[in-house]
Amino acid sequence: MRNHLGLATAIGRLTRGSIAIGNFDGVHLGHQALFAAARRGAAQRGGPVCALTFEPHPARVLQPQMAPPLVCTHARKLELLAAQGVTELVEQPFDAAFAATEAQAFVELLCATGVAEVVVGQDFTYGKGRTGRTESLRGALEERGVHLTLIPPVEESGVVVSSTKIRQLVLEGKVDLAQPLLGRAFDVTGEVVKGAGRGRTLGWPTANVRTSNELMPALGVYATQFSIGETSADGTVTFGPPHLGAANLGLNPTFTQPGSQQVSLEVFVLDFAGDLYGKTVRVEFVKRLRAERKFPGLDALRAQITADVEQVRALLGGDRPR
Repeated sequence: MRNHLGLATAIGRLTRGSIAIGNFDGVHLGHQALFAAARRGAAQRGGPVCALTFEPHPARVLQPQMAPPLVCTHARKLELLAAQGVTELVEQPFDAAFAATEAQAFVELLCATGVAEVVVGQDFTYGKGRTGRTESLRGALEERGVHLTLIPPVEESGVVVSSTKIRQLVLEGKVDLAQPLLGRAFDVTGEVVKGAGRGRTLGWPTANVRTSNELMPALGVYATQFSIGETSADGTVTFGPPHLGAANLGLNPTFTQPGSQQVSLEVFVLDFAGDLYGKTVRVEFVKRLRAERKFPGLDALRAQITADVEQVRALLGGDRPR
């Protein structure tokens, strides 16, 4: 996937392309509908599949105090866009100057890239003050020989798919309900770092995962899928097959002082033996099993962890080790 830093750098480089426009936070089913249309259009016209997105998220510039936590990191978004077949990505730097671009000037710059088709959602707005609407966009594009494809909202089980709804569900711990909207399990990527070592003492060694993902589920214990990455010489990370995992996302109240705000993500990887320190890993949250709570002693905590692991096996499968 080739990356263009802004529309100005992509002028004349997207000839006959079909370009989907959006923030694409999470690359959920709604976004995927745009890319499906762009792939069809690109195949018909013999051009590339393109995407135009904005960095940082416009809310960070226009309403920073209201900006939501992002569903995925920038690196994960690029990975997901490539998986959608995007071969030409335009990342437009979004600042006060770009936000002041008049609607007509935006269309002129967009068409100068050479695209033959623009794909957007029905509620798409553009230009200074978001004054541009799809009706005016269609006319402006047609004047320049560019086709506009509008994609209606995507519904899943009666729910309109949106990044906002996905954030809400994840924050509430309802990761199993967010999964069909995303088209995959909600996941975070991070590095395994040294923790306090309490899990090994308890007989349940855990991987302490440090992640930069802004959006995290509600505190609690989760059934997860845990994948281990291998980094190639060029820095590309390839993840292996997933292992079952029982994850605790929380404050460890059994061990920490009341009032502690240090949240940790610790995953017991079922039926795995090996050194994970320094590894890049991906944790997919499948279902919340219970809330985190304080236990009266280590024996009670061990018994609960045993029950949690058995629940993960029952939910996700996997034979007990012999």
